[in-house]
Amino acid sequence: MPARTWDPPGPLDLHRTLGVLQRGPGDPAFGVRDGELWRACRTPGGPGTLRIAARPAAGQIEAEAWGPGADWLLDRLPELLGESDDPARLTARHRIVHEARRRHPGVRLARTGLVLESLIPSILEQKVTSDEAYRAWRLLLQRHGEPAPGPWERMRVMPEPRGWALIPSWEWHRAGVDAKRSSAILRAVRAARRMEEAARMDLADATRRLMALPGIGPWTAAETLQRTLGAPDAITVGDLHLPKIIGYALTGRRGTTDEEMLELLAPYEGQRHRAARLILLSGRTPPRRAPRFPVGDIARL
Repeated sequence: MPARTWDPPGPLDLHRTLGVLQRGPGDPAFGVRDGELWRACRTPGGPGTLRIAARPAAGQIEAEAWGPGADWLLDRLPELLGESDDPARLTARHRIVHEARRRHPGVRLARTGLVLESLIPSILEQKVTSDEAYRAWRLLLQRHGEPAPGPWERMRVMPEPRGWALIPSWEWHRAGVDAKRSSAILRAVRAARRMEEAARMDLADATRRLMALPGIGPWTAAETLQRTLGAPDAITVGDLHLPKIIGYALTGRRGTTDEEMLELLAPYEGQRHRAARLILLSGRTPPRRAPRFPVGDIARL
């Protein structure tokens, strides 16, 4: 069980930095226990589990890891926690962005260095509610993942590419995943090596690599590369809610389109995803007028 400590170069909000990796409550690959963050994933060295704890009195981050992927996870700990991220590169052009950054100085963009780990759940989230996607991810990992190394028994590591490819059609159906999304995942795992190469590319090349695969569009590519690369400019387009939130927060108007959102964020070119994260952290959202979108369940069909 190797361990490591790391001195962050500045303020670090551990939970908000890594919270974007959690896919809903009960995520078998991510958890919080006694204030410590746990993450199970499939690394180039094999399955691994990482436990991360902040030690404010010492100004340090403490980490332990288990499994064949333990050394890989510990070696990449600073990168995961945003060592190469530079929040100061964003110049606030709106008061709400300035205030959000002042209130949340420790939020950094995590960089996992893993593509499929973020790509597969992002595909599951296409065109469905978050609850549906989280349920699918949870069921698929519980039934087809493997127990994660380490002492927390509930954690699971997602299947290796061949394991995803061997999931029968009725299991996708049982998890509520339609043929379009399951087919996109199967294409991704069959091209796993090519997909993982995107972790070593710049944002533009990585986006092109992912979108060369049918079933992966701008929304899915951005959601993946925000986590894989910690890309500060990977703004999500095609989202049902994000343009409306950004538009309302910056102008007070409702019904903002993707095109209008991009115009509003133009002053943050190169840092548009970071600006959007800060706006979301401000909590300024349009009041709900319509009932929540109903959750579908194709497993009942």
